[in-house]
Amino acid sequence: MIRVLVSPVAIDVAAELAAIERDGAVASFTGLVRGDDGVATLELEHYPGATEAALVRLAEAARARWSLTAATIVHRVGPMAPGERIVFVGTCAPHRGAALEACAYLIDRLKTDAPFWKRETVGGAARWVEARDGDDAAAARWQ
Repeated sequence: MIRVLVSPVAIDVAAELAAIERDGAVASFTGLVRGDDGVATLELEHYPGATEAALVRLAEAARARWSLTAATIVHRVGPMAPGERIVFVGTCAPHRGAALEACAYLIDRLKTDAPFWKRETVGGAARWVEARDGDDAAAARWQ
């Protein structure tokens, strides 16, 4: 089972975990909006259709590579405050190593492969967030 959702609705981690618990091992990652540097809000924009298709391709690649029984990617869009959940990635596999590696792969790759644009508001001024070199390095380790 692969589930991908891009939505402005808050992420219910308990429900997402319950939906993928099948057998063996479940691994998950939940990302929160950071409030460092005085960020008051973070707004995410995406390209509807293209974003979901990119996430499905990543989940399918992970399922094939690690024989996953389930993979879920839920990503928020729209305005969010520090501390709110921005992304959830969950994987289920017969063994923990596969579940953990697939989860790491998905979060590393979605940071570079999915078309999202981030804008932060700091001190009343909005600015676009540039890609981080560390994200590219993390994604490259899976090639």
